[in-house]
Amino acid sequence: MNVSVDRARSSSGVPRGFFLTFEGIEGSGKSTHARRLNQALNEAGYSVYLTREPGGTPLGEALRAVLLDPGAEPLVPEAELFIILASRAQHVRRRILVRLDKGDIVISDRYSEASLAYQGGGRGLGLEAVRPADRLATGGLTPDLTILCDLPVEDALGRVEARERQGGEVNRFDRETVDFHESVRRTYLHLASLEPERIVVVDTRGAEDEVTTRIMDVVEPRLRERRAEGAVI
Repeated sequence: MNVSVDRARSSSGVPRGFFLTFEGIEGSGKSTHARRLNQALNEAGYSVYLTREPGGTPLGEALRAVLLDPGAEPLVPEAELFIILASRAQHVRRRILVRLDKGDIVISDRYSEASLAYQGGGRGLGLEAVRPADRLATGGLTPDLTILCDLPVEDALGRVEARERQGGEVNRFDRETVDFHESVRRTYLHLASLEPERIVVVDTRGAEDEVTTRIMDVVEPRLRERRAEGAVI
């Protein structure tokens, strides 16, 4: 059975709203830059909704706690994937589509590419197994733009270690092997090579302000175009 999710369209025929996702390995800066972009776009007068995966709904946040707890029962890769997809199915239908249909910009910290990279690549389930399961969860809803925050694994894990020393949150994926993180990064870059127009790789080395500028240079022209089409508020 093919289950699709309808997305409202503006009078010009383009899909309403703008769906933007941030992806990247642990420590790549994706959460930081999702928050910074949210702030910058709000200050620019856009209507923006920031969310995250797994999470975004009460069910999603409960599943997030199960998934990320480093002290919880180890999960087999298939169980890990299905927990994430259950959260995503609820998230798309209860939060993301509602905001898009209003003409909002939705920024999600992780989405489908995370499952392809982490469970498909890192856990070895394979892209051909994860793609159809993810499509069922999303109903085929694809981001308008994905920012892939890219950083060498050694640098990214150095940030994770520094965060832990400062008392910050450390999750189950943070504690994975270097080989796991390398596999996730390779898969992300492979996905970007398949869709370079939609998945834009941004080097997150350097000062945060510099990285924010790189991201804004990618995002702003697309938003101006969608606003001119009447798709975003």
